[in-house]
Amino acid sequence: MARLLVLSLLLFACFSLQAQTKVPSSEVQIKAALLAAPADKRDGAAVLGYNQKGELVTLRKGTNEMVCLADDPNQKGFSAACYHRDLEPFMARGRELKKAGKERKEIFDTREQEAKSGKLKMPKQPASLFVLTAPDENYDLATGDVKDGYLRYVVYVPYATAESTGLPLKPDGPAMPWIMDPGTHAAHIMITPAPPAKQEK
Repeated sequence: MARLLVLSLLLFACFSLQAQTKVPSSEVQIKAALLAAPADKRDGAAVLGYNQKGELVTLRKGTNEMVCLADDPNQKGFSAACYHRDLEPFMARGRELKKAGKERKEIFDTREQEAKSGKLKMPKQPASLFVLTAPDENYDLATGDVKDGYLRYVVYVPYATAESTGLPLKPDGPAMPWIMDPGTHAAHIMITPAPPAKQEK
């Protein structure tokens, strides 16, 4: 019985160590996260990332209007995002609801209600979001380099509609702007270029 207990403790320690070493260094997270930002915004962007406990923390304070979110080491595939700081209340609330176990529709409905009531502050002007993704094997955890990343673009325009913007509700081809979730707090313009050939399915 004692041997079984010791073995269990050793296995637990090994798994804990693996979970900790899975989180890249702050420097690597910052380097990779900034790849999602426009080049002229990288030097001053704030960066949110993960500590060795897996908690979301501020890795670097910013001096401009951009906030970058590092890849979540517990999620499959590489994904980093950079967005205008006025979107932070919206993004933070989404993370909070997701952590509480809420599903996508409930998260949307909750934020919609809170935005309409004024509890959730949304940008009064268009606000940008840039998302960079790549397969796990294309993300170097030691250097922060990302190979053949796919960058897509979003501009949040709360409560905008197809009629108010002249945009279609779906794209007729790659990189054609279109509006998603029109008339809601989360209305946004999507611009999705064709992905790299290796990521096409």
